[in-house]
Amino acid sequence: MAFLADSLARIKPSATIAVTNKARELKAAGRDVIGLGAGEPDFDTPENIKEAAIRAIREGKTKYTAVDGIPELKAAIVAKFKRENNLTYTPNQITVGTGGKQVLYNALMATLNPGDEVIIPAPYWVSYPEIVALGGGTPVEIVGPQEQGFKINAAALEAAITPKTKWLILNSPSNPTGAGYTREELRALADVLLKHPQVWIMTDDMYEHLVFDGFKFATIAEVEPKLFNRTLTVNGVSKAYAMTGWRIGYAGGPVELIKAIGTIQSQSTSNPSSISQWAAVEALNGTQDYIPKNAEIFRKRRDLVVSMLNQANGIVCPNPEGAFYVFPSCAGTLGKTTAGGKLLKTDEDFITALLEEEGVAVVQGSAFGLAPYFRISYATSEALLEDACARIQRFCANLR
Repeated sequence: MAFLADSLARIKPSATIAVTNKARELKAAGRDVIGLGAGEPDFDTPENIKEAAIRAIREGKTKYTAVDGIPELKAAIVAKFKRENNLTYTPNQITVGTGGKQVLYNALMATLNPGDEVIIPAPYWVSYPEIVALGGGTPVEIVGPQEQGFKINAAALEAAITPKTKWLILNSPSNPTGAGYTREELRALADVLLKHPQVWIMTDDMYEHLVFDGFKFATIAEVEPKLFNRTLTVNGVSKAYAMTGWRIGYAGGPVELIKAIGTIQSQSTSNPSSISQWAAVEALNGTQDYIPKNAEIFRKRRDLVVSMLNQANGIVCPNPEGAFYVFPSCAGTLGKTTAGGKLLKTDEDFITALLEEEGVAVVQGSAFGLAPYFRISYATSEALLEDACARIQRFCANLR
């Protein structure tokens, strides 16, 4: 009898976490490494949020809470959805989890049966297909090519839907590409979904507030209210409020689904940290002044990175609408040999040699479902980004 579960054979470890860990190991060994693998803002959590957490500790709000969130946080989430997304939820339609990833995981674990298909536009966040597979479902990938801005269109969605399709996962702005779906593009996808009532929609809106150049964020249940009752709108405080380590994600959806998510959570982690929940109340209800300021800093970083990467031999870097990632093509470098004598056959060869020879840690595009590309997180200082991009330029200039 095997000790480990057969389901483990269906999934792979997170490539983004692996790259980040590798960069940390090299740094600890004394190597000069710039890590651009982690999707984490370098800003500190705002003071008003930290003070709310400290106040919660001093007031003894350190006990178990309701499994899927304190009433005060659910009320703040209801108000946020109404204020920013024109979505009307009640508290029993809200769930709070230990990060957005847990909310997504719980929803899929609560709904997937063997043979159920989940449509995942590629490039995708590395965890989507792995969670689907772990839950016994079948990931169905649709590539959004670079010439379409890394986004899928209505025709591709229609072609991918079968009687077994249970979910469509939409992430906008996207991790890893930064691509954002316009209201018109969502409208076209919604028209397809209206024809297939068995398909539920899971929207990952984690980067909602990090958009640039006048891009207007929209979420699909807002664009097409007829989809409201089969949409799980997922968000969190990690990115916009620089609260990655606080681990608070949330979602709004139909009562039956929210109850099922709560059942899963009640038998796994139970409630998220009470202190983090009170901090999230302040994040959502308190001042939002720093969000556009931080977004402007990210825009400047994006412009720097896109400009410098497009000056590197063999690299083509599109200009994303949001998030804090770029997803350049390294196709022009393949078939060449590095200064260290390594032949580049794949994007994984590219990122491995770049780390070994120049000390820049990025993530291969194949981990996100599209090669030959690589992802850079520009959620770090301009000085480090300029240094990293200069190293990439040098690495590419030395290819033969």
